[in-house]
Amino acid sequence: MEDRCRAGRSKSEIKEEMRETKTDLLERVKQIIRGLKKQHPEAKCALNHTNPLELLIATILSAQCTDERVNIVTSTLFRKYRRCEDYLGVPQTELEKDINSVTFFRNKAKAIQGACQILVERHGGQVPQTLDDLVELPGVGRKTANVVMGTAFGIPTGIVVDTHVIRLSQRLGLTRNKLPEKIEPDLIKIIPKKEWIDFSHRLILHGRRVCKARRPACEICALEKFCPSSTLIECSQDLPVQ
Repeated sequence: MEDRCRAGRSKSEIKEEMRETKTDLLERVKQIIRGLKKQHPEAKCALNHTNPLELLIATILSAQCTDERVNIVTSTLFRKYRRCEDYLGVPQTELEKDINSVTFFRNKAKAIQGACQILVERHGGQVPQTLDDLVELPGVGRKTANVVMGTAFGIPTGIVVDTHVIRLSQRLGLTRNKLPEKIEPDLIKIIPKKEWIDFSHRLILHGRRVCKARRPACEICALEKFCPSSTLIECSQDLPVQ
């Protein structure tokens, strides 16, 4: 017997319904954004920081490393290093020791000092407020630059695409692509620019708390009605067994 879900409709029927027009997709995106706002009104950047330089350093450290680990490291790191000159005033080996519990700490120490050198030489020791200037810094790609621009300066230059955003955007049927550089343009086309910053924060938090990689909690998900990947099955008692 074909699986029946969502009040007796078959999976094939639901799949057919999800073949939506562009207008339908944009309307569904509105519902997704509303659902995220309702379920995660407090969503913000998970990396602890008090200024743009701290956020830049924390984001460099977060590459292929958990935010929780980075926050542990920066809780002491940011007391020792407050300006670009502080990072440049120690040997790379000392900085490596201060961050050695994060992944690829040697490469990251080199990137941090390289970035700080450029900030001092070209930007007066301040973090620049343009995407082009940020991506010229060692250890800074488009994702890191988007984080800094959106979170530190409130400037939406793109949508941050991390592992959670990759997984959820696919499950929600917002993209068929798998690579971040292709997923971001897909999302930019359908997410209003004014929502770019908070959408990323909320989708990431949703991925951590609700739509987890191994076992999504569809039963408590505010997006379940708008998600083609829902695992909920509501078997009707009146359906005949075949």
